[in-house]
Amino acid sequence: MHVAVIGANGGIGRELLPRLVDAGHDPIGVVRDESQFDAVRERGGEPRLGDLEGEFAPALEGADAVVFTAGAGGNTGWDKTLLIDLWGARRSIKASVEHGIDRFVMISAYTASDPLAEPDALRPYRVAKRCADDYLERSTLDATILRPTSLTDEEGTGHVSAAFEHRDENGDAIPRADVAQTVVACLGNDETIGETIRLFGGDTPIESAIGRD
Repeated sequence: MHVAVIGANGGIGRELLPRLVDAGHDPIGVVRDESQFDAVRERGGEPRLGDLEGEFAPALEGADAVVFTAGAGGNTGWDKTLLIDLWGARRSIKASVEHGIDRFVMISAYTASDPLAEPDALRPYRVAKRCADDYLERSTLDATILRPTSLTDEEGTGHVSAAFEHRDENGDAIPRADVAQTVVACLGNDETIGETIRLFGGDTPIESAIGRD
């Protein structure tokens, strides 16, 4: 399967590309700058230029699935959060529909379930993520939404804890590598279509954690 990864040079995207290759997929690394092409190639991806604030849709041509893992990052203002995490996500969903791409995996955020739950400065980010998730849920795509808790750069364990229903308590932080491996597992498991899955660090093998048996 040709899988377009939007945000391929980000923390999760870098972990995802080689794992897609290992699983037999052909990853397409969508990045906003040609200077990132070599990094995409080194991880086994086909680099394509796609600017979520500009020309973008042609980067998805020929893809069978899309993974959205782009983000404005914590060093930008809320204007970029709106343009990338919200509007960029919506553009990606719309472009997928227009290209006839059925499968879509969204990397969201744990606290998107209830953006106003905690009175802190991240509320606009959580609202942007939630609105993008809601737009995806209303689309015609075969979608899976992943909402990981706090992310780390530790080595992946191959194990997570997953929750298919809302719960208030926070779980353990999760390595980006394990989020990436969960994406691969979801692409190979149609039972995750239509599901919103909260991810934490845990002790359950990923394939088992995302199953509904």
